Amino acid sequence: MPDHQKSADSGAEPRRVVIVGSGFAGFTCARKLCRTLAAAGDDTEVVLVSPTDYMLYTPLLPDVAGGLIDPRFVAVSLTDALPRVRLIVATAKSIDLDDKTLTVTSDHHGTRELTWDRLVLTPGSVTRLFDVPGLPEHGRGLKTVAEALYLREQLIRQLELADHEDDSEIRQARRTVVVVGASYAGTELVAQLRALADTYAARRGFDPSEIRFLLLDMADRVMPEVGEKLSDQVLSVLRGRGIDIRLGMSLKELTGDRVVLTDGTTVPTHTVAWVTGVTGAPVLSTLDLPMERGRLSVNDDLRVPGHPDVFAGGDAAAVPDLTQPGKITPPTAQHATRQGKILARNVAASLGIGAPVPYKHRDMGLVVDLGPRFAVANPLGLRLSGLPAKAVTRAYHTFAVPRGLNRWAITLTYLTNAVTPRPLPLLGLVSPEEASFHASEGIRHQV
Repeated sequence: MPDHQKSADSGAEPRRVVIVGSGFAGFTCARKLCRTLAAAGDDTEVVLVSPTDYMLYTPLLPDVAGGLIDPRFVAVSLTDALPRVRLIVATAKSIDLDDKTLTVTSDHHGTRELTWDRLVLTPGSVTRLFDVPGLPEHGRGLKTVAEALYLREQLIRQLELADHEDDSEIRQARRTVVVVGASYAGTELVAQLRALADTYAARRGFDPSEIRFLLLDMADRVMPEVGEKLSDQVLSVLRGRGIDIRLGMSLKELTGDRVVLTDGTTVPTHTVAWVTGVTGAPVLSTLDLPMERGRLSVNDDLRVPGHPDVFAGGDAAAVPDLTQPGKITPPTAQHATRQGKILARNVAASLGIGAPVPYKHRDMGLVVDLGPRFAVANPLGLRLSGLPAKAVTRAYHTFAVPRGLNRWAITLTYLTNAVTPRPLPLLGLVSPEEASFHASEGIRHQV
């Protein structure tokens, strides 16, 4: 049965806006929309459907995987941050645009339907899996807390097992990590895992170079997003830390104890991170609507064409980039946050509060933390590297986390890490099954 009858059928029920997803776009939309409605004295109900009860600050997941930041600090409580929102912890499974219903399910209750007067689709993205045999079973992504924690635990577990391994080939396989994806997320991840491995080697008293890191990408350079000069600096720094970087190359096949590269080379390893490419969340595939690069096509006001009561933004939407005609905005937190604000404004306008506006934002640049004493950034086109970029990067992330308590905890962590080594306890918090693409991201098949 539907959660309630549509407002058109009963004047007693307030209008309802249902927001799917609690990422940057959905979270920002919900917060701003509630404030706008409250200021206008409007009693429209705002419902947020999310599989978790927190907003995840994903840019710091490499720090979680590297054992630098506690995962609680990058998870912003929705109950605390959005007190006016009705939170439904569930996964959106399908959407009926004609009947204006959303079907959701969770581990704690059966399938149920929610009706809506306005629908905002911000379910985010999932890792894009290519047709690589063994990838769903043996690879892990970096989109969720479970995946980040698993990568940390897996690295430490394999290093501990290697300490007591007599077979030199098996020991080297356990001390080998393969990361696929040399964009900013994959590059940050390999830098943080390298720092964690170096800490482990120093504590155990052996040469850190015995721990091998391999970074792969089909592109012709590392982190092309930051420009040629900074990209070359990143390449030099990572190679200086002993990271083997192979460009124009990816994976051909994975098994439980080795990978085969596209050039035919076999690399024994037990730890593989796949951080290359994203596509829209699985629920979008239930809609018979135009898609572009796995993302839902929308107009510049973030409405879905042909459905004036449906809006979309963030990683799930192919939003026209008005600053670069013919292109769509990249799936970054920067764009998603700003689209969330426009979503709130335009949804309110559709309810008779204010006027709609198109989304237009020029990219302000990137900040990338690359482990101890180094980062790169290009804020407003200004190219920075080294310690100045490190200061800018950490200041930006700390400020961007949308809750004071989380910002305080992250700041204290950074200060503590400046004078103490990274913690190494193996806590066994996440199983391989919990960190699989299906369990952590909801990917049921290759896309």
